[in-house]
Amino acid sequence: MDIHSKETRSYNMSKIRGKDTKPETLVRKYLFANGFRFRKNDKRYPGTPDIVIPKYRAMIFVNGCFWHGHEGCRYFVVPQTNTEFWMKKIKVNIERDERQYTQLKEMGWRVIVVWECQLRPDSREQTLMNLILLITSHDES
Repeated sequence: MDIHSKETRSYNMSKIRGKDTKPETLVRKYLFANGFRFRKNDKRYPGTPDIVIPKYRAMIFVNGCFWHGHEGCRYFVVPQTNTEFWMKKIKVNIERDERQYTQLKEMGWRVIVVWECQLRPDSREQTLMNLILLITSHDES
């Protein structure tokens, strides 16, 4: 049973943004402060990557644990109401993500995924430092 009324739940869900989320903004500010220049939400590429760094041929997706079905994450909780709908929606999101990542890799881009849970205060600094290493390394990631 949902703890919110249908109207309250609908309002809450309508306020969830698809771009310029707090985790995305946090990553962009960190990268910019460390000298990286990038494009954001570039519609020319499959999946409209959150951050595109042409100099390093890197695409960064900052994914929400719920919306993208972060497997094994303690913050990905299956909804108790309308479960079938949500699980189908999340499954479609995961499949779409994989298709788009494959397309980008075939185009010669490196795809880096940062999960929302990795940006929590206790692991944020390490995640962002690792992100810079992933961007600047020339190995496949």
